[in-house]
Amino acid sequence: MKNKRLLYLLGAGTLTGLAGTAGAQQRPNIIYMMADQLRADVLGYAGDELAVTPNLDRFARQSLDFTNAVSVSPVSAAYRASLITGKYTSSTGMVINELNLNPNHRTLAHVLTDAGYQTGYVGKVHWNDAHRRPYKRGPERMGFDGYWAAYSFNHINYNAFYDTDGPDGEPVHVSLKGQYGPEVFTGLALDYIREHAGDGQPFTLMLSWSPTHDPWVRKNVPEHCYEKFRDVKFELPENFNETPDPYMDRFFSEYFNGKASWRDDFVRGEGYNEAMRCYYAMANSIDEQFGRVVGLLDSLGIADNTIVVFTSDHGEMMTSQGRMFKMIFYDESCRIPMLVRCPGAKHGKTDVCLNTPDIAPTLLGMVGLSDSIPEEMEGRDLSFVVRGEKGIEPDFAFMQGMGHTHLWRNGFEWRAVRDKRYTYARYLRDGSELLFDRKKDPHMTRNVAGERKYAKVLETLRGGMAARMEELNDEFKPCTWYRDHWMYKNFSIKAAAHGEFGPLPPIEPVRTRE
Repeated sequence: MKNKRLLYLLGAGTLTGLAGTAGAQQRPNIIYMMADQLRADVLGYAGDELAVTPNLDRFARQSLDFTNAVSVSPVSAAYRASLITGKYTSSTGMVINELNLNPNHRTLAHVLTDAGYQTGYVGKVHWNDAHRRPYKRGPERMGFDGYWAAYSFNHINYNAFYDTDGPDGEPVHVSLKGQYGPEVFTGLALDYIREHAGDGQPFTLMLSWSPTHDPWVRKNVPEHCYEKFRDVKFELPENFNETPDPYMDRFFSEYFNGKASWRDDFVRGEGYNEAMRCYYAMANSIDEQFGRVVGLLDSLGIADNTIVVFTSDHGEMMTSQGRMFKMIFYDESCRIPMLVRCPGAKHGKTDVCLNTPDIAPTLLGMVGLSDSIPEEMEGRDLSFVVRGEKGIEPDFAFMQGMGHTHLWRNGFEWRAVRDKRYTYARYLRDGSELLFDRKKDPHMTRNVAGERKYAKVLETLRGGMAARMEELNDEFKPCTWYRDHWMYKNFSIKAAAHGEFGPLPPIEPVRTRE
């Protein structure tokens, strides 16, 4: 660990940012922590009796719980791009994974830096393909110009790595083979917090962990976490479907016999049970790491001046609706935990429809920077909700399924809106419409789009979605259309729904596979 700590110090020694003004010094710090692929309903405070998440359960009692928070596009790259830009997927261009976000966006980090904040990023980034090349300083960091200990993506927790800055600003690649990556990343985050807790300048930190992302295998989980679930038997979900969903964008051999059926040894053998044990063990490990962070804030005496957010980028279907993985409008995939603790502000629960593009402007509003929210941000400033004030709430959350998550393949595109009661969705492939009354049908098993008594609801949500798409210039095209019209060499984004971004990305990606 000495070498890792040394590399941290070398990177921290090169932190940049504006000197804090008298006004900036009074602004609260921001710590934004997110898991990967963690469902909103598999946590103790959310009512799951099998979950072991004591730190998050305690934190939830101190926080505002956004029970209707969703991921605008439930896949890693699209979510993270929308998170930092405050824009919808059709405006970031991050329509699938494995793309390079164009750096010509003004992000949350840019605004905070200009306001006197130190910025730090630790863990998974996934808004570019830097796993294929060194991750250097520059515009691709999207305004996180302070401390950097990050990687594009990697989900093998005991073979983790990250890139940071050497003493002269050169990129340094750090291997963590044999160590539990999330634990190391949390340690780096703790060092960053200690470094800046008393320097008179507010700081922001994004800490992004890989769990609970697959592979859900024992060797990818801390043994002491797995032991808590060793003997637990998990029942298949109530909305399990024997037939795989035909709109699912990929079929993996470990779960399915081709496209026709589930593997019997998975759903009726130990496969499903073992995957769920590992999934819940990963959630427990995230709870442990989260507890280390909030514990440090208390011990340093800065909790009363620090906004803390816990969330996830998307959920996981885990056999619900005949599906695995994410990138769909069902609640198991799109709903995310969203706990916000803002000192002196409201705590409890809110059913406001919070969407990913709303997060950046809301955070800026919470630290008194509403006037600095870039006009190009498309999300809503919902900071009034956190403060317990009245304001105009969104009618619904608009979600975009842009296509195949890691290859350019047509046929899986969808759009959806989700209000406090209903979910309405439409597939591009055949124009089919789905409408679910989640109050009467919480597992979303009955499509009521064709029922007369829901005609008015259908018309309202259909019209609302059409209006939102027109506002965003979302033309609902096949996946390959975006590749052909928006991409530079099929990999870096040069344009999106509002036209050309400007200069091409400064770094041309190196493809190592097709």
